[in-house]
Amino acid sequence: MAENENGQERTEEPTAKRLREARDKGQIPRSRELSSAAVVGAGGLALMLFGGTMARQTLEWFRGALSLDPGLLATPQRMPEALGASLGQGLLIAAPLLAATVAGAIVAGLALGGWGFSVQALMPDFSRLDPVRGMARMFSLPALAELGKALLKFAGIALCVALALGSMAPVLVNLAAEPGAAGLAHAAALVGQMLALLAGTLVVIAAIDVPYQWFRHHHGLRMTRQEVIDELKESDGRPEVRGRIRRLQAEMSRRRMMDAVPTADVIVTNPTHYAVALQYQAGMRAPRVVAKGADLIAASIRALGEKHGVPRVEAPALARALYRSVDIGREVPVNLYQAVAQVLTYVYQLRAWRAKGGAAPRPPSVQLPE
Repeated sequence: MAENENGQERTEEPTAKRLREARDKGQIPRSRELSSAAVVGAGGLALMLFGGTMARQTLEWFRGALSLDPGLLATPQRMPEALGASLGQGLLIAAPLLAATVAGAIVAGLALGGWGFSVQALMPDFSRLDPVRGMARMFSLPALAELGKALLKFAGIALCVALALGSMAPVLVNLAAEPGAAGLAHAAALVGQMLALLAGTLVVIAAIDVPYQWFRHHHGLRMTRQEVIDELKESDGRPEVRGRIRRLQAEMSRRRMMDAVPTADVIVTNPTHYAVALQYQAGMRAPRVVAKGADLIAASIRALGEKHGVPRVEAPALARALYRSVDIGREVPVNLYQAVAQVLTYVYQLRAWRAKGGAAPRPPSVQLPE
């Protein structure tokens, strides 16, 4: 089991923050075997598709480059210009091959690890100059794995080349008898076939190397349990800070709740332990709880409601049910509609009595469903 500098085992998977920081530092899983297979395969494909055209253009280029223009002897200052034009023509001829190999390298990089650029990866790391660490890396398990891959690659390439040369030997011997342009085109096609065969061998090696590089990358970023805890503390803040934030949020929520008490239509009480303020306006689907509390908060709700003239109804069972089952800002559930309707009916009768006089309404005897 891998350990950190403090001797703690790295048993935890890397977090998203750890993976993001590693990518910012340029630590991205890469496979040289996959890149080699992609570059060789793309080069072979380009030669098989464009080899004949490139061979004919190369032959014409050589003829033009090796034939000296007598006018250049009289004006030597034109020699750099002629050399540049000749090199540009050569690069233009090789453009399909160069473009194919560059595209192969880019696709291989994007296939494993994706695109990534980091300035930190360009900074010098003087710890790599430590001879002790260098010797440790030379005789480590990753170094042994790299040695095994190198031997496997050498054996695969040697076998591939031997088989290719053995099967193509008669054709290679007859190339000398072919005309110049046709011989070059045929040679380019043979080289393309050999590269394609070689790419197939490298693909087999890459199929082994890609999972290994992915595992090695993630295994190297594994964390100890303490590192995970420290990261959570750093991202979420210290416990006392989080507690202070929660207290402030609760205080702000309580303050908003108390500001809604004067707008309530009725306050249902226990009568002392619970208090729930209800509001119902035209257009609402059902009455809504705008404030609730127990003990000291209930006393504050009752006092604030009394100050603003909000009617109060003592219905212990309904107060307990509303307090326990309905959150602030939520509507009354269907099974409490009838009980709440009795309370609101009494409130409306009370308002009418205060406005017109007459016989005072009697407080309702609220009954809850089973």
